Amino acid sequence: MNAMPDLHPPKIETFDTKSGTNTDPKGIVREVDEYRVEPFGLYLARPTPGRAQFHYLESWLLPDLGMRITDFWFQPGYERDQDFYLDVVKVRREGDVWVSTDLYLDIVLREKSGVDVIDSDELLDASAAGLLPTADALRALENTYAAVDGLANHGYDLGAWLCTKDITLTWRRH
Repeated sequence: MNAMPDLHPPKIETFDTKSGTNTDPKGIVREVDEYRVEPFGLYLARPTPGRAQFHYLESWLLPDLGMRITDFWFQPGYERDQDFYLDVVKVRREGDVWVSTDLYLDIVLREKSGVDVIDSDELLDASAAGLLPTADALRALENTYAAVDGLANHGYDLGAWLCTKDITLTWRRH
């Protein structure tokens, strides 16, 4: 388990499609290059100023799956053995504003190769400390199991799995 100093409440992020902004969990407002609303979710693309590891990101919020799927554009020397990063989230929509609450668990996807589920310790610590309601912790686990199962059953091919859910994602660089 993580040491107590790492314990934190769920991170909340807002995506305002009308103003074209994304407010990160620290309250920093960032301009978004592109938002796209689809029946199954919300796409965004934006630069990531101030980040040494990556300079751009593209994400899809998929409320019905409880996922935020991100493609990080890593800087040279910071590349990671991953194609997509799946945050397990709870998403609610309030008109033009989408709100994502991070449920701690993450899935690192290596296309057609495998996955790693990470941050289980954060989920357990937050739940034990009362920072995450039991229902949200259960939802996080169920969504993680469903995603890992779906990806495994489709050869760790994100597009093939999502196609079975009537979801087709488009990306700037894929």
